Amino acid sequence: MYFFEGIPFTFDEMPDGHLYDLDLVQEANKNKSYEIEDVYKGSNYMIMEQMHPCFDAVEISNPKDLPPDLIPFYDEEDFMG
Repeated sequence: MYFFEGIPFTFDEMPDGHLYDLDLVQEANKNKSYEIEDVYKGSNYMIMEQMHPCFDAVEISNPKDLPPDLIPFYDEEDFMG
């Protein structure tokens, strides 16, 4: 899951067989559970507010933690810190 100011806006698909990975399941169980609707609402809200990292230029404090698909949207200088 990826969050912006605590709002979920996208996620990475899990690899095949992830439900059989005991360590992964235990780690997931330690965290809040989200439904796809939560991501949909968060993403739509960010789009309406023009602050969605996929579509709008927003300043972020941790660009190294971006999903790989978003990295091309940020300048190399954003990663120098």
